Amino acid sequence: MTDERSTKPPEKKPGSGVSRRDFLSTSAVGTLGLVTAHGVKATTDGSETSAVAAGDRIPIRLRINGREHQLLVEARWSLAYVLREEIGLTGAKLGCARGECGSCTVLIDELPRYACMTLAVEAEGQAITTLEGLLDGEDLGVVQRAFAEHDAFQCGYCTPGQIMAVEGLLGANPDPSLDEIQVGVSGNLCRCGSYPNIFKAARHAGELKRGGDS
Repeated sequence: MTDERSTKPPEKKPGSGVSRRDFLSTSAVGTLGLVTAHGVKATTDGSETSAVAAGDRIPIRLRINGREHQLLVEARWSLAYVLREEIGLTGAKLGCARGECGSCTVLIDELPRYACMTLAVEAEGQAITTLEGLLDGEDLGVVQRAFAEHDAFQCGYCTPGQIMAVEGLLGANPDPSLDEIQVGVSGNLCRCGSYPNIFKAARHAGELKRGGDS
């Protein structure tokens, strides 16, 4: 899957390099090759495997937040759709539904990915973490708590995706600089403009994960 969002995106300094959003814009095109309009599941080398008739459902197993789910899905269903409509995990929000806003961000094998641009069948066999999976029992996770403490939201619609992007970033880089944080969340849009507090929350969450002030 080529829309994978690296938590440690291509290094970018002002005036040079490639931003994560540029990377995503070019790489997301590869999604279309996974399942054709006729339901033929294709491999990365171009060879075809089994054909699935339009509307038919196929069995898959998804490992989400440490729990396995056995499902019957249509090959065209996105992971975002399956999470929300089939499983009932609504933390991943649907905004643009075309890989631009980032509100549906989840972690797949610890890397932030757009759930709206990831097919459910593609995620089989990988570890999926949603916003709900960050909770520590009834308590907020570290990044969630940092966002609350720093008022890193206004309307809150983009917040789950922002949190997941920061969670993935800190998993790859426990002590990111401001520039690295800005690049790390560049694939997540906040229409309310809460970026200064989002950046503060990310820095604080990093401190907490490193064992700093609580």
